[in-house]
Amino acid sequence: MFTGIDEVDWASMHHAYGSAENVPGLLRGLASADPAERECALDGMYGAVHHQGDVYDSTLACVPFLFALAARPDVQDRGGIVELLVSIGGEEDGDGAYAQARAAVRARADVFAELAGDADLGVRRAAPKALVRFLPEPARVLGLLQERIRVERDDRVLITLTESLGLFARRYPAHADAAVDLLAAQSAPPYGPGLRLAALGRLADCAPDRLPADLVPTAVRLLRERSARRSPEVCEPVGAGTDTLVGRLRRLRPSDEEGSHLLRTLHTALDDRVDDRIALLVGQLSSPDSTDRCNAVWMSGALFREWRADYGEPVGLIGAQLAAEEDRLREAAVSVLQDLFGLAAPAADHLHALVGSRPDLWVRRWEGGPPTLGAPVRALARSGDPRAVPVLARLLEGPDAPDDLGREVVHLGPAAAPLAPALRRRLGAVALDSPDVSRLAPPLLLALRALGDAQAVPEVLRLLTHPRPHDAPTGYAVRALGAFGPAAREAAPALRALLDSEYAAAAAGALWAVEGDASVVLPVLLREASSTDAGRRRRAAEELGRLGPPARAALPALRRMTGAEWLWERTAAACALWRVSGDAEPVIPVLRSAWAENPHTRPTIAACLASLGPASHPLHDLAQAELTTPRRHTAQPGAHGGHESPKRDEELLERCRAALAAS
Repeated sequence: MFTGIDEVDWASMHHAYGSAENVPGLLRGLASADPAERECALDGMYGAVHHQGDVYDSTLACVPFLFALAARPDVQDRGGIVELLVSIGGEEDGDGAYAQARAAVRARADVFAELAGDADLGVRRAAPKALVRFLPEPARVLGLLQERIRVERDDRVLITLTESLGLFARRYPAHADAAVDLLAAQSAPPYGPGLRLAALGRLADCAPDRLPADLVPTAVRLLRERSARRSPEVCEPVGAGTDTLVGRLRRLRPSDEEGSHLLRTLHTALDDRVDDRIALLVGQLSSPDSTDRCNAVWMSGALFREWRADYGEPVGLIGAQLAAEEDRLREAAVSVLQDLFGLAAPAADHLHALVGSRPDLWVRRWEGGPPTLGAPVRALARSGDPRAVPVLARLLEGPDAPDDLGREVVHLGPAAAPLAPALRRRLGAVALDSPDVSRLAPPLLLALRALGDAQAVPEVLRLLTHPRPHDAPTGYAVRALGAFGPAAREAAPALRALLDSEYAAAAAGALWAVEGDASVVLPVLLREASSTDAGRRRRAAEELGRLGPPARAALPALRRMTGAEWLWERTAAACALWRVSGDAEPVIPVLRSAWAENPHTRPTIAACLASLGPASHPLHDLAQAELTTPRRHTAQPGAHGGHESPKRDEELLERCRAALAAS
């Protein structure tokens, strides 16, 4: 299986970390009798030779040897090798080295046909999808899948074969009828619950018209039947294994990975059928089986992040998991809830109960790092629940309050006012000569700014007047003083001293808020608006917009900036131009274009519309359309779920409603 390996000039090839001269050792490691050595070798293949899905010349050179390894019955863990080959072969849309890799895998795809009936369970599970992806003979592929379904006795392999039928139907529409018929048959008795769930998920993806009318109740019933039959050891935690990327990924997998995959497939296929997905999620979260509930919690985040809906019921059920005895279930629920911010309100009672009963969870301590706020307290504060305030107060009075606590205070609004004295004291105690000032001061400044606590002016001002090499908190301090307004008048000299610095625009804006003298700040902002740096021009435009009509002298500069190459500069300038001139006509095309070009500009534009009141009427159609769109503006086209919190999208909706209400 390694014939010719020493004749390859590996040293002249490369992988993610340089020379590929170590690749022969990795390939030989895949054939080792030692399980740890095999896993380390596979880790090296994914970590270097196929790093993050990349294809190098060494990756291409490995393909023949990987096929030789996959075909040897005496090699262990060959299923992982087949999966690696599938990953290297990639998808249809690659070019360059990716296209070469796909061609190399396709050229040897007959091997997958032989492996479909291999004695090794892992190989039989990996081979069907490889067949569909790489064997360019649809009729033969379908025949092989049908044959394997007839003779296979292992439920796990049967599920893989069923999923491969769905993939086949999507890839070869002209040959799909027979595959869909078989999927429809597998979705009904006498097949077992796991296989039926797999068939329903694939039907939802490739032939939704063949789904049963009672899809959700059927799926929930099948899930519970499957759980009742599931062997207890399936749900036991994975052992420590090796400290490799592959090993760590295995430990992060759900304890019932197959069950998680089956329901995630169904959720993904249902896509915009949000009501059905919510009902399915509620059924999962109501399961008597804690593993099913844990899987449901983890997959709920993708739904919350992608679609706008009333999630009160599933969020409340996620909150109920906080009382579970299993640490993994409680931690999963907290992890999801802390990313929901205000949407977590239906779970606030459960969060409060957990926080009250488990003071040991208030702070998370890290080896070699500063403590951070515990996830349950963070989730309660982010939900806007004032019951977080007493806990935060106790932490602030302690000797080692979490450094990031101030960042969560901002979500509590006026209810957090009692925390202001302690926040001021902690800010005043920060050692300004220490490099830690860059870590400690910003969260406290954010909190005091959100509270509008003008009594903190002396503590904030000392950050601007103390000579130090660490100036990271300067911008935070300037914006806090601007939020305090005229009550921060004593800070005016320090702000003037920054008018020639990199913080010029922010300092000018704060000085305007403090003194209201356009004759002082307008020249500074005009200078910044003519900077060669696009970021400084954008910041100047934002501050000019806050000045409003007193900034009329800046109109020529703002008009020029509305034609800038950088989208964010155009957007800021257009908003400022409207606020300063009151004339919507030249601004509307710019903002419409930005709204469509990059959805992430929408919160900025919506905030502008809300601040303009009735004058924003020419763009109300954008706000109205946004409020009727079911998909979140942060969801990426073609992606499912993403990783961004729903918070930004919820803020957009709130601003759209405010803009329409002001008309």
